Amino acid sequence: MGLSPADGLVALVSLVASTVGAVCGVGGGILIKPVLDAVSSIDVATVNFLSGATVLSMTAYSVARSIRAGSGSMDLSRDTPLAVGAAFGGLAGKQLFSAVSGLFGNPDRAGAVQAAVLCAVTAGALAYTLAKDRVATRHVESRGACVVIGLALGTCSSFLGIGGGPINLVVLFYFFSMDTKRAAASSLYIILFSQAVSTAASLLTQDLSAVNPAVLALMAACGIAGGALGRRLNARVDARFVDRLFVALMVVIIFINVYNLAAFGAVRG
Repeated sequence: MGLSPADGLVALVSLVASTVGAVCGVGGGILIKPVLDAVSSIDVATVNFLSGATVLSMTAYSVARSIRAGSGSMDLSRDTPLAVGAAFGGLAGKQLFSAVSGLFGNPDRAGAVQAAVLCAVTAGALAYTLAKDRVATRHVESRGACVVIGLALGTCSSFLGIGGGPINLVVLFYFFSMDTKRAAASSLYIILFSQAVSTAASLLTQDLSAVNPAVLALMAACGIAGGALGRRLNARVDARFVDRLFVALMVVIIFINVYNLAAFGAVRG
């Protein structure tokens, strides 16, 4: 299967989402998933896989470059237990999505559930972000607690098919008192683990016959390009800019998911 003119839009969405995701630490899937649901005819499960594979390529590039550069933006003694928990959460999230999909005869209903949950999660993350300067934060140090927190993050991200998302940053802000740029680096590291496991599980268990290899390769390449561009931008901007970009991204995501909920409802009707 080759590429169609419409795949140019898919590539553009992947590049922009991966760039913004690398800057903010949200992975890119938080934008790729709802946009592809809105503008493409690809089924929900395939969109989940393509979005996850793009996020995996972006985070693998970004994390590898950060570790190689020794930037000090991550604390591996804390971030690794979070990432390990997220890896197990990636598996749990896949199972949860399969269970929810099995409840409905129409796959669009599973997409509607994802859109509703994603909209609610993003709205909550937006509310917290706007009020975070007035919220007392914590300093979790227990590795066991880090694994549990990572498990919850990985499950939510994998179920929603977004790789990461605003919930990662909000949890890192609250439980670990991280600043925005530090949280962005840790979030990408966590996303890498959860998405690697989730993607591997899809390859082993999911029918991927509907996936166009050319589109997959294109989106993965855009993920890496977005990771490279996002790293450069992140190094040049301050935390205040990242905060503003993060808030703007969440507002856009909420509107897209409201549209998707209406669209899924129209299809069912």
